Amino acid sequence: MRRVRYESTGGPLFLEEAPVPEPGPGELLVRCEAVGVTLPVVRKVTEAAEPIPLGGEIAGEVVAVGEGVGRFRAGERVTGLCFGDGYADFALLHEAMASPVPDTASAVDAVALVRSGLVALGALEAARPEPGESALVTAAASGVGHLAVQLARVRGAGRVVGAVSDPGKADFVRSLGADEVIVYADESWGEPVDYTLDAVGGELLTPAIGALAPGGRLVAYSSGGGTIQAYDLLVGAKSVIGFQMARIARGKPELYERWRRELWRLFGEGALKPTVHGEFALADSARAHAVIESRSNRGKVVLRP
Repeated sequence: MRRVRYESTGGPLFLEEAPVPEPGPGELLVRCEAVGVTLPVVRKVTEAAEPIPLGGEIAGEVVAVGEGVGRFRAGERVTGLCFGDGYADFALLHEAMASPVPDTASAVDAVALVRSGLVALGALEAARPEPGESALVTAAASGVGHLAVQLARVRGAGRVVGAVSDPGKADFVRSLGADEVIVYADESWGEPVDYTLDAVGGELLTPAIGALAPGGRLVAYSSGGGTIQAYDLLVGAKSVIGFQMARIARGKPELYERWRRELWRLFGEGALKPTVHGEFALADSARAHAVIESRSNRGKVVLRP
């Protein structure tokens, strides 16, 4: 089979031939039909001290199962988070991280919807939104952000604001249901909001906290880090909540499954529409990473083995 690797920090990425892996206990061997490209994986390539397997979101057909697997069998279509080599023709997926793909959806739909949608829905749940409250979504054109904008609207937000790095993304974000779009560099971020779903972190935390109304909540689910001044929270009785999808997947599998079913329900009803920015061949993985690094994507970036 083919897989994508790199040998030093920053790449370059290259294709190589490798043996098809054997599924171990609790594992599924999946023939990959679509692979999601995410900012955390791109950052690991550019920042990790040692090369790591390029894992992430995959979707495809189960071709073999390991000992102890009970929920899936060969021939079924699944999607899930792969922690090994995912940029490949075949990948290993642990049964606990796998979800079935409905017959009405494609592998690309699954990769664009499930993992990014779970993060978006989980972050929204963490904000404890009340009907009619106003929402701000940063990185609103990203793979997660463009679903978060739609979910905030579906969950009854009275006003949805999308925040983006480039004014050229404004029309796309409005098409998702946002009432307003602001650019990070804007001097004012408009009227305060009740909650913010922040996927950026870093220097953007200060204006994101400043955009909250008194009593507002910011949910941070970015790997971008950043520092918040306690006084900025104290004076407005504001709060910050950290959200990590892996904690839900490991510790609350029943909640993970309920959220997954909700996403597919909304997708089936046409209330949630994942957008794919572009599809790239495995050999073009470097180009796919460049799109994510440049923050130019509108929706999900997908590899097609």
